[in-house]
Amino acid sequence: MYLTNKTNYLLFRILIVWTAALPVTQAAEEPREWAATHSDELLAFYQEFHAQPELSFREVNTAGRLAAALQDCGVEVTRGVGGHGIVGILENGAGPVVMLRADTDALPVAEQTGLPYASKVQTLNEGGAEVGVMHACGHDVHMTNLIGAGCYLAANKPLWKGTVMLVGQPAEERGAGARAMLDDGLFERFPRPDFAVGLHVSPVLATGKIGFRPGYVMANVDSVDITLYGKGGHGAYPHTTIDPVVQAAQLVLALQTIVSREINPIDPAVITVGSIHSGTKNNIIGDTAKLQLTVRSFSAEVRQQLLAAITRKAQAVAMGAGAQEPLVTIDEGTPSLFNDPALAARLRPVFERLVGAGNIDLSKLSMGGEDFSRYGQAGVPILMYWLGAVSQDRLDAYAAAGEPPPSLHSPLFYPDAEATLIMGVTTLSSIALELLKP
Repeated sequence: MYLTNKTNYLLFRILIVWTAALPVTQAAEEPREWAATHSDELLAFYQEFHAQPELSFREVNTAGRLAAALQDCGVEVTRGVGGHGIVGILENGAGPVVMLRADTDALPVAEQTGLPYASKVQTLNEGGAEVGVMHACGHDVHMTNLIGAGCYLAANKPLWKGTVMLVGQPAEERGAGARAMLDDGLFERFPRPDFAVGLHVSPVLATGKIGFRPGYVMANVDSVDITLYGKGGHGAYPHTTIDPVVQAAQLVLALQTIVSREINPIDPAVITVGSIHSGTKNNIIGDTAKLQLTVRSFSAEVRQQLLAAITRKAQAVAMGAGAQEPLVTIDEGTPSLFNDPALAARLRPVFERLVGAGNIDLSKLSMGGEDFSRYGQAGVPILMYWLGAVSQDRLDAYAAAGEPPPSLHSPLFYPDAEATLIMGVTTLSSIALELLKP
């Protein structure tokens, strides 16, 4: 009897231990709780991405690490979409398709933050010059947030129904990655999204705050190259030449009248001449002058008006000098980013619930560019929001010193990573839950 009872007791204890070792079904976690619990892992991913940046079109290792992290969470990943882009698909029954996007490339900037995990990467740029490489625009944060949101959604499927599409997009800094992925069949090879959402860190918003606005957010970005032709000769005998430098000077001034006198004052627009090159020596009048312009606008109508006026002004200057017609080359780069108003209205209560109405900032219009806009141009309702990335204490210290905080693309920019990541994963996951309600 004693042996029987002892055997039964031992079997009972073994059963308890064995049962405790099995995965226990728990109530689904809220995104903020999950992100806080996994903050150490998120920080490790962030620091790894930050320390090992890669330039646009070279994101080989970055894409591989991002893909592996998503696969470890049970996401089905396709690599090599539009170059080094990746697409992760997480299916959970019938429902909408929500695309979450992160950009993966870094900048040719030598880091000066002094962080223990600062980038020390050096590489050769396209011109063969050695440059430092740094995630100075927060793409390391964006990728980590994508991993966090993907893993959270994979672990909490009872909370949502539908399909999550996790996109790691290359070459955003060159304004080319979104187009490359779309051209490679992003919306044909994979489920077409009903909504697409992206976030971007903000160097001027405190951690815990969110910025967004419906409608236009960022500008059309176009590059214009102009070659003015002259007739070279001796600088002492200008009457025997057609001087392209004088043409260039006249054109720079003429271009300034386009925005001030031809564009409606309530329509924002910018024409900047960033580069002029002509001549080889003090006393030689050259044959050509080359100008490089950046042109910014919001609406398609103003965009076309600006580009047409630039061409007209260049032709008029050449005609006035009796010169050959100039060569005007327009590279239509990134289209303006337009946040879908209905999607913005639907998601505002989500932001208010997470951070409070007083911590939501109506973002200012920016003349910067962002190729997330191309997904909207492809017919998908999109929303990009700003994620506060610098602690209020640091912002206060900059203000007290009479200095602005380091901007994006600065070698001194860095986020307060833990708070930024927790809020990023929380907001991105909560948006997905709202759009994928069962």
